[in-house]
This record gives sequence, C-alpha cells and structure tokens, in this order.
Amino acid sequence: MARWLRATFPHHHDVQADYREAAGPARVLPSSAVEMGTQGAAIDWWLRFLIDPAPSVRLAVAGLRSGRAPCGRAGLELLHDLGAVDNSGNHLGPIRPSGFGDRSDEWWARVSYALALLAELYRARHVDGSRLMRLGPHSSAADLLALANVDEVADLVAMRNVALECLLPALPGGPVATGSTFDGSADIHADADLIVGGTLVDFKAGQGARPRADGSRAAVLRREDLDQLLGYVLLDYSDAFVLHSVAIYAVRFGHYRAWPLAELCAELAQRPVDLGALRQEFMQVVRVELPGYRTASIVERLRRRAASA
Repeated sequence: MARWLRATFPHHHDVQADYREAAGPARVLPSSAVEMGTQGAAIDWWLRFLIDPAPSVRLAVAGLRSGRAPCGRAGLELLHDLGAVDNSGNHLGPIRPSGFGDRSDEWWARVSYALALLAELYRARHVDGSRLMRLGPHSSAADLLALANVDEVADLVAMRNVALECLLPALPGGPVATGSTFDGSADIHADADLIVGGTLVDFKAGQGARPRADGSRAAVLRREDLDQLLGYVLLDYSDAFVLHSVAIYAVRFGHYRAWPLAELCAELAQRPVDLGALRQEFMQVVRVELPGYRTASIVERLRRRAASA
C-alpha cells in the first residue's frame, strides 16, 4: 500500500517543510519515565473525551475480551463504572463524559491511560511487556488506574491543557465522530481518531526531531503520516463520510494543520486527481494485490526457513 501511495502521491517534501516551519518548537516534552507508545494512545482517548459527547470504547472492550492479560476483573470493573458494559461484561455502547464532570484531572489521565492499555490488548501483536501483566485475577479498577506513573499523569495533563488552548478553538463545527471505521476497515484494521464537520483529524503525540543544542525539538511530518491520512480517505470507498479536508494535530506542539483534500492531493500528485477513481483503484490494491503480496511473502519466508534448516 505504501508503494502505491508513494507512486501516486510522490511530491511530499514541500508539504513537510511547510508543516515543520509552521509548527514551531515542542511545548510539552516528556520525562524519561514516560512510556511513549501507551502515552500517545492515552492522550488520544482524553482528546476524544473532550470533543465527542459520546465516544465509543469498543476497542478497550474488545481488548479486555481477548483474555490476553490477567486483568479481567479490574477491566470489567472500570468499564462498568464508565457505563460501557453491564455486570456481565456485555457492551452497552459509548460513554458520556459529561456525566463525569466532577472528576479530577488525575482521574481523567489515569482512565485514559488504562483504556490505552486495554486497547493495546486488541491492537498489539505482542503484549508480554504490558503493565497489565502486573495485575492478577483479583486486581481491582483502582489497581488498573494506578498503572500510570506520576510523570505520565503530569504529561497527560499538560498535553490536555495545550489542547484546550490550541485544538478545540481550531476545530470546525459540525457532527463529531471518534474511532470511525471505513468501508475498507473490513479489509485492513483502520479507524480514525476524529472526524468533525467533514474534516478527518489525526492526533500525533511524538516528540519531533532530535533535540537541538538548547534541548528544543522541531516538529516532524513523516511520509508515513501522510500515507496514513491518504489511506484513511481512500479506504472510504463509497465516500460515506463526504470528507473535504484532512488535518493533523501535533499534540506536543499544540499545532493544528488542516488541508483541503483536493488541494493536498493535487500538490502531492502534482496534478488534479479524481478521488472517486483513486478510491476504486486503492480498493483493488487492498483487496487483491495486498492479499497476494502477503501470501507470497509468507511462502517465501517458509522457503527460507526450510532452506536454512
């Protein structure tokens, strides 16, 4: 898929340079005690709670149901307290953040971190090193919420504060959806952080480039980030979301950058593009060429293994 995207949209350097210059230096940098992978997923959850009046926690529910970690009781207790599951663990639907308006920032940070850990049970290939493995079958929701350390809580609160200042005022008006899936999500696992008013927004919580001499960092827009945005748009085979723009919010930089979809695609391709035609072509790549590539790759690995035996 990356090869197809980069052949179709090869001209990315100017977009990356403009983004880096506009973002400025990082405003929130983590300590060495922060686990960056889980932290990025945790702030995604908290941003969803800020923006979506009824965010789904289905990925956390699916992770808990996977049985990959000995935290069944603790996870069930937390999700039940949030109103996401009943006493039997049956999924009831989205949660209502407005019902927890009296909770502290620390509570929100720890809930977001716990949901990130549970969702990793669904997403991650390997979970042996997960902090959830510290829990046992008799652990409680309080034990689950205690897994985020003090530095991680402070870091999440700081990123939330920047989002209140920089993200929320920048978002367009209109219907809000978080964790949305596309037609093509049945072909490959893919769900969007946020779609609001016809704009698809992806949250990025990376630290940026290597530290400068003064310790500051510059924002980075990787080619993979552009591929992800374009891939989401093209996985919407039927144009069900009627997307007209895409955006990235660099969480640690407080930088929101949106591009009209037609203009971004034309700049990356250096020609006008027909999104409808490209969606059909991309569907062929995902449904026909990608499975064939995967099969061939597996066969080749088996051949190499047999030859080296």
